[in-house]
Amino acid sequence: MNGAARPGADGGVARVAAIDCGTNSVRLLVATSATRDAANAGEFVAGVRDILAIEPEVLSGEDEARLSFTGATAELAGDAAGPYLVTDIGGGSTEFVLGDPGTVTAAVSVNIGCVRMTERHLHHDPPSDREIAAARADIGAALDEVARQIPVTAARTLVGLAGSVTTVAALVLGLGAYQAEKIHHSRVSVAAVRAATASLLAQTRAERARLAVMHPGRVDVIGGGALVLTQIMERFGFGEVLVSEHDILDGLAWSLAPDGDG
Repeated sequence: MNGAARPGADGGVARVAAIDCGTNSVRLLVATSATRDAANAGEFVAGVRDILAIEPEVLSGEDEARLSFTGATAELAGDAAGPYLVTDIGGGSTEFVLGDPGTVTAAVSVNIGCVRMTERHLHHDPPSDREIAAARADIGAALDEVARQIPVTAARTLVGLAGSVTTVAALVLGLGAYQAEKIHHSRVSVAAVRAATASLLAQTRAERARLAVMHPGRVDVIGGGALVLTQIMERFGFGEVLVSEHDILDGLAWSLAPDGDG
């Protein structure tokens, strides 16, 4: 559970919480493209209503991007040069949002998440060169669309969110176990991301599962997610990515609090 506390209208403390139910994970908000795209989305919403006695809100891709931006950049002032391009690599989609703290300039969501890339293209263990090339072409087409909708060249800092990004960072850092405090605000070069991606795509599932920082739910899809990150950095000319452990949950929690941002 992620939460935020702020003074309420009566001077007391207002406590809010956020639930992120995504394509590849559930982290106690109903976001990411699984609920937006599913033919039986109504059944999911009804289930949440019946079990939790609350009305869930299904966010648009643009709202998801805006909230990810708020969560990721709220504490960056003075530590990284803006404008920021925040990219949230999810399971079904990847969100991009450009802006400065408190100000969103543009946002777009495209369907190139780690699960979607794996299911579309990366079928063998490990994936073949032909499969990787097909995934690259798919990602490249989506990034062309991002470039048409967002002035990405205006960004001075790339901020990367979500499990694909943080797992790649943990691998580059050589951690013996997943340590969020060491991953948060680490800076990873494009050369290091490219090398980690190549290694992951060359490994079998069993080899990936043995990596100390690998969450079991990410073993099957990390190659696709790492490939998305690599191509974002290469396509848009970023020499490094600033990794954030703060994301849509933090942004949503702040937006729900009285006088919240985002």
